[in-house]
Amino acid sequence: MHDDNLAAPESARRAKPRVAVLFGGRSSEHAVSCVTAAGVLGAINKDKYDVIPIGIAKSGQWVLAAADTARWSLSAASLPEVPASSETVTLAEIGGEHQLIVASPDTVPRELGTVDVVFPLLHGPFGEDGTIQGLLELSDTRYVGAGVLASAVGMDKHYMKVIFEAAGLRVGPYVTVTDRQWLNDAEAVRKQVDRLGFPVFVKPARAGSSMGISKVDSLEQLDAAVEEARRHDRKLVIEAGIVGREIECAVLEGRGTSAPRTSMPGEISVAGGGHDFYDFNAKYVEDDAASLSCPADIPEEAIARVRELAAVAFDAVGAEGLSRVDFFYTAEGELIINEINTMPGFTPKSMYPQMWAASGLDYADLIDELIYLALNRKTGLR
Repeated sequence: MHDDNLAAPESARRAKPRVAVLFGGRSSEHAVSCVTAAGVLGAINKDKYDVIPIGIAKSGQWVLAAADTARWSLSAASLPEVPASSETVTLAEIGGEHQLIVASPDTVPRELGTVDVVFPLLHGPFGEDGTIQGLLELSDTRYVGAGVLASAVGMDKHYMKVIFEAAGLRVGPYVTVTDRQWLNDAEAVRKQVDRLGFPVFVKPARAGSSMGISKVDSLEQLDAAVEEARRHDRKLVIEAGIVGREIECAVLEGRGTSAPRTSMPGEISVAGGGHDFYDFNAKYVEDDAASLSCPADIPEEAIARVRELAAVAFDAVGAEGLSRVDFFYTAEGELIINEINTMPGFTPKSMYPQMWAASGLDYADLIDELIYLALNRKTGLR
């Protein structure tokens, strides 16, 4: 049986819910996760919440992390990284409470106290893909964001498209390439891709933040792009280039039985600088490489349709908490869904918070709402 009460016994004796902000991780998006955490740690209402930063080193070790947001900032000169430590943090249930325990060799473990909710600001595999969500479900710990299945589907661009098509959403032409297919018959893969037409985008199936993505303009460029993507994932999705404007919509879970809430849609513009598409540097490093217009300059009926389809996509994968849904808007007025991101970039300059700010919900209040939703949602089957 799950306790539907918002707080456990010790938590009820404390004035503030305790929030563990979890970031870093084992994926190639480790630095992006750190930058996201810097934004949240700088904006979360510390008068309302007791905040504990927990970093995950690239080795997978959980450590107590510095609360200094500058420590986790991103610049062109360096990428932030959670360092390993002689002390390891674990999450355990003791006496009906979810306790953070710190242990190190030859010392007695010490308790940091209970945790009411985890804010997992993890991007990519081993965090955004359902793995950390499964761990939190097993420990019966409430957490922000999508559950195991929605996280896994949202991370895998192949199965994401399968789900979208089943829900009646239009997706662009694509080819899925497994490691076995590429190693056993690369020529067959080349023929499939050639039939898509060029340009195509070669993507790791289960990576984000534009990691390992290449734009390919001819068959001669394909092999190198495939090998680059395979450095991040042995499963690839190769998508036909779509001529259209990139329109995004932020989705926020409704309270109780209410429908998902959607922001005004926004449009991404990449301002040159050698960027063929919205790549990692344009997203995170170069302040003036990309801009967001919100609401997007599209007809009112298209705005309404984007918001409607974003909510459909959110429900189709079973998302909870937050998601960003990306579309292509063609010259013919068609909307083709590109992807859903169940843990989008969450720095103050990221598109998800910016779209909500333009829709009347500022960054700090957005964080507060996500924690509220997590505290009032049971773990387990729901």
